[in-house]
Amino acid sequence: MTGSESTKLPAVSAVAGQTPTISKPDGTPPAKLVFEDVIVGTGAEVLPTSTLTVHYVLMTWSDGKLIESSWSGEPATFPLAQVVQGWQQGLPGAKEGGRRLLVIPPDMGYGASGAGPIKPNETLIFAVDIIKVA
Repeated sequence: MTGSESTKLPAVSAVAGQTPTISKPDGTPPAKLVFEDVIVGTGAEVLPTSTLTVHYVLMTWSDGKLIESSWSGEPATFPLAQVVQGWQQGLPGAKEGGRRLLVIPPDMGYGASGAGPIKPNETLIFAVDIIKVA
């Protein structure tokens, strides 16, 4: 894990194959990217050049609201190089079959502009299940 140890990270459920739950965040969000494996995968390792198939849930730190979940439909597939910087820096090293918690500061997410339901300068909390690494 990287970042401030004084920040209490949200808890993420660790039941493989089930939609993860994320506890409501508490306190000041970390200023730097924080990531940790909730479930350690045993498959192929994510590289910066990988194309990933994942399921994820997104919560915003400021209000603890679930903003988005791929679990209601099909998993998302994309080149890692084409998503927010927090994913690009926080997912390499994770493995297929794993679940990783990402806490992404605004400058590595959607920044001052926000995006859709995401407010400007919002800290993002993702639980990402890595289904396939290509």
